[in-house]
Amino acid sequence: MAYQATVGVPSRISVNKIRLADLVDALDKGIDDFKAKPTHLFFLAVIYPVATFLGYLVVSNHNLMPLVFPLMAGLVLIGPFVGIAMEEMSHHRERGMDMSWGHAFNFFEEPAAKDIGILGALIVALFLGWVAMANTIYVMTVGDAWSTGTMAVQDFVTAVLTTHQGWMLILIGNAVGLMFAIVSLAIGAISFPMLLDKPVGLATAVETSIRAVMANPIPLAAWGIFVAVSLLVSALPLLVGLAVMVPVLGHATWHLYRKIVNV
Repeated sequence: MAYQATVGVPSRISVNKIRLADLVDALDKGIDDFKAKPTHLFFLAVIYPVATFLGYLVVSNHNLMPLVFPLMAGLVLIGPFVGIAMEEMSHHRERGMDMSWGHAFNFFEEPAAKDIGILGALIVALFLGWVAMANTIYVMTVGDAWSTGTMAVQDFVTAVLTTHQGWMLILIGNAVGLMFAIVSLAIGAISFPMLLDKPVGLATAVETSIRAVMANPIPLAAWGIFVAVSLLVSALPLLVGLAVMVPVLGHATWHLYRKIVNV
């Protein structure tokens, strides 16, 4: 198991209180890291094949249409895991080391790799749980009155936005999605960069992340909202914006971690 011995690292790590201004500073530093080593081409190479494949599935099977928005919204849930390579690059730059892609996945060779993998699997499971829940909510609301398999896209949008069933879907779906987002933020906001940075175990990292959220409810809630909105807006221009926003948020998360947890 990773880090059987944690010499020099307390089992309970103190967390700092931050202000909204710290979020802006972390974002500025994240943008600076991205400018130092742009990675948008890599993300474009990943995003478009995945988006094309999902688009094909939706076009060929209209029953998957209700899952398009939950899948897009789910980016917020898996964000802490997706951004870990960016956090490692920012970590390298902070120490004056090479922050190229060749070192972005060095954590695979570290003792923390197992704990990072377990936490990543937990985040992915949370994402899959959200998609399943979103589908269940759809079936219980709009799905009772409309047959998605024979519904055109325009009819589907009309059903969601102009009917009582659609309004219930939006209300319940957003409420449940918010709960999933809070859980993801609480367990992943600080734990991933901490596992990269300190010789601590998974339990300590997650516990510290939860305490960080409890100590900074307003700033970290604002951060979560900003992440959700920025991902949504950046996805609108044919997903191109995600190739920039995802790595920027990953870098910024590292600097946010630095402000919350003492070096």
